[in-house]
Amino acid sequence: MRAWWTELSRLVLPVACGGCGLDDVPWCAACDALLGPPWRCEQRAGRLDLLGAPGGLPVWTVADCVGPVRAAVLAWKDHGRLDLTRPFAAALVAAGRALAPVLGPGEVLVVPAPSTPASRRRRGGNLVDDLAAALAAGLRAGGTAARSSPVLARRGGDQVGLGTRARWLNLTGHVRVRRRALAQVAGCRVLLVDDVLTTGATLVACRVPLEAAGAHVAAGFTLASTPPPGARTGDERDIRCGSAA
Repeated sequence: MRAWWTELSRLVLPVACGGCGLDDVPWCAACDALLGPPWRCEQRAGRLDLLGAPGGLPVWTVADCVGPVRAAVLAWKDHGRLDLTRPFAAALVAAGRALAPVLGPGEVLVVPAPSTPASRRRRGGNLVDDLAAALAAGLRAGGTAARSSPVLARRGGDQVGLGTRARWLNLTGHVRVRRRALAQVAGCRVLLVDDVLTTGATLVACRVPLEAAGAHVAAGFTLASTPPPGARTGDERDIRCGSAA
């Protein structure tokens, strides 16, 4: 009965890979292979130091935001492909296991970057919450005491299409720690999570109010990272877990 229903649903609502468009699978093995072990990518957002933002934040990712990965992220965020949450979350669980020895056993609060109210209405929630929960689960599986909590709130417009300075100005002062979470974050070691690292403005805008509230933001993590113009993708992948903290 289930097989019959599956075949019928494919006729009515055709399924294609969210990355490459391969028929009959929501996420193919070739695209899944693009989500690799975590590697350091913060040097891609180094221009933020010129904007007066605090630097020195290690940022990890599992993919270059190009080709099928970029297509999948856009489909997930803006075109209702919520079925992609499962493979993305699985990649972050695996990444959390790999990162646990780097972060050590001390407690970590995994904090998702907040979305605007308009984005939450359009997407049915903050999709990054699921990434943060998956990363925390992976960290726990690797021996790090971790929990995720959406302690940040945000107002202002979306970031799509904005350059480095415009992204920073769009976020400055618009991210805050929720009042009920102030006691929760004080003294915590925090790992920030976002979907894509482009300029780093979102991570920095989240870091500032968290540290003002007494947290220590130890690192950032994104599902994917956008290479700078003209860069070869994957050049940074020698900086993997175990080779740099």
